[in-house]
Formats: sequence, structure tokens, C-alpha cells
Amino acid sequence: MKIEVFGVEQWMNEWETKCAYNVAETCVESITVKELLQMAGVTPEQMTQDLMSKKLTYGWIEGSAKVRELIAGLYQKQSAANVVTTHGCIGANMLIHETLVEPGDHVISVIPTYQQHYSIPESFGANIETLRLKPENGFLPDLNELRAMVKPDTKLICINNPNNPTGALMDEAMLREICDIARTVDAWLLCDEVYRGLTQSEEYSHSVADLYEKGISTGSMSKVFSLAGLRFGWIAAPKELIAEVLYHRDYNTISVGMLDEYFAELALGAKDKILERNRAIIRENLQILDDWVKTTPRVSYVKPKAGTTAFVHIDTKLTSHEFCERLVKEKGVMFTPGSALHTEGFVRIGYANNKEVLKKGLELTSEFLKEVP
Repeated sequence: MKIEVFGVEQWMNEWETKCAYNVAETCVESITVKELLQMAGVTPEQMTQDLMSKKLTYGWIEGSAKVRELIAGLYQKQSAANVVTTHGCIGANMLIHETLVEPGDHVISVIPTYQQHYSIPESFGANIETLRLKPENGFLPDLNELRAMVKPDTKLICINNPNNPTGALMDEAMLREICDIARTVDAWLLCDEVYRGLTQSEEYSHSVADLYEKGISTGSMSKVFSLAGLRFGWIAAPKELIAEVLYHRDYNTISVGMLDEYFAELALGAKDKILERNRAIIRENLQILDDWVKTTPRVSYVKPKAGTTAFVHIDTKLTSHEFCERLVKEKGVMFTPGSALHTEGFVRIGYANNKEVLKKGLELTSEFLKEVP
């Protein structure tokens, strides 16, 4: 099977250990085990006792009943039977694509988005159409365009809400319209919801799994819960699809790590405290980024409404890759080039990590903008 190089991951692999100021990271600043225990109300002694008594077996194959119930609690209409655990959201997305997509299937994906959602089905021999998200539309999908794209044989529509890299957020009304469009051709609707809940205002982020009978939600502990090191994710979907997913999952997952599941269960039980912490971080840090955009020549953006990333337009003669490569080499500041997301003229900035790193990175970028054409 041939597949296109994963642009973002290749870029991150190349530069994230070589930069001084990583302003490309997409997770909310990671929490320590100590911090997690404090928020979960568990003492180090209790954790030690819990872990020391565990036999390091495969554990629960589909995910423990407890952890799947906690994941289901993130939704309005899901139960543990609608949930299966995966190796991160990246594993969840992969399982959905390999379960549903066959050669010749018609698949629609928005772009820019996480590259999995168009490169994987294309590698399976699907006929891919991409719906370009435009800044003049607030990086929200044009639903008239989507209606014109769907066909009687459309198998799968892929969206991402909140969107990576733009931070655009589709509200319930728009999601329902997309569900209605998918329903007209009986298509599955996959929504990568890995940033769900990280909003700039006090609003509930709806899930397509709750809005559509063929809606699929994927998520993980990485972004919203600041626990990327667990490599723990999930799929929430109709029971009949979960059953099909499990046939494929047996070949590449078997089970998630039982230690990962232990810490994931603690985090899900403390979700309100973690979400409060992380919303405070993204709201304070976005204000820092917004002030910089407003006062820096040659820079503009559609202000994100959710998530951890912004897609910033840079007025430069350099390609986005040239700009980002020179920036990291000359100033030590790491952004992600828009070209890695098949969208030229932009850079992706991750603003949800250490605010002092963000401030210094933006300061050095302002210097750099004065030095390049």
C-alpha cells in the first residue's frame, strides 16, 4: 500500500527536538502524574498500591466497563456499548477508515484538517473529494458546496470539530445540517473531535455521535486532557459499527495498555477540574496571540473559537516551508508550515503550552518578519 507522506508528523519529527521555542505543539500543556493525582483526589500511596497489585496482562480487550462508561459520559446519548478504546485518536481514526473504506468508495473530507482523513482513504483506493475551508467563511464548510459534492454512492464524510488547524467551531445548527446532508445519501459521518470541549466561551460542544444515527466521534486523552503520553483514545459510534471495528482492531491493537487505562480512568473522573485548568490556559494564551496578531505587520488570522491552534496568514514572498525552516534555524522558533496541511500562505501556531515560551517565540518572530522579504 502506498500512502502520501504525513506532512505534519514529518515536520514535527524533524524539528521539535531541535528548536528552542516550540510554538507548534497542539496539546494543552501536559500535566504531571503528581498533578493528575491531586486533581483526581488520589494519594501517591494509593496509586502505588493500585499499580503494585496489577498483573501486567493485556487487561480488558475492548476497554474496561468503567472507563468506557466514563467516556460515554462525555456524550449525551452514548453508552459503554457504543464505545471502544484505541491507541490514541490517531488509532481511532485509522480503525474507522480501514473498517469503512473500500476501493472505489466516494469519500469527502474537509481541508485543511488532520491528514489522516484524506490520505488514508486515498491510499485504500477511494475516490477522494476535498471541501476547502476558506478564511472568508470563517474556515467553516460551505454547506452548499457539500450538498453539491455528495453522491448516491458517498460512503463517508469526514469533518473535524473544533478544526485543526484553524480553531473554527461548528455549532449545533451547522452540525445538524451536515447530518441531514449525510442522511440524504445514507453516508457515514466521521467527526474527529479530539479538541472537543476546549472552547473560548462557555458553550457546549455537540457531538455528531449524538446528532446522527450514522455519526462517529473520535477522541483521546491527548489534547483536552493534556495526557498525550498515555496514547489512549476512543471511538463512540453505533453498536453495529463498533462490532465491525473490533474485527479490524484485533489485528492492530488487541488492547490498550492497562497502565494507560488506569491513568485515563483517573483523568476522566477528574474531567471537570482538568477542563477548567485547560480552558483557562487556552483563553489566556489566545489573548497573548491575539494581541500579537493585532499589533504585528504582515500577520492576520481568523481568530479561533476553540481548540489549541491558529492558522495565521503571513504576508511574505517565502513559501510557508521556507518561512518556517528559516524561522526555526535562525531564531529557534518552531511553527508548522501550512504546506504540511496542503494549504500554502499560512502557518499553524499552537498557543496552548507554556505562555512564556509563546511570548518569546512571538517576539522573535516579530524580529524575523523585519528581516525577510
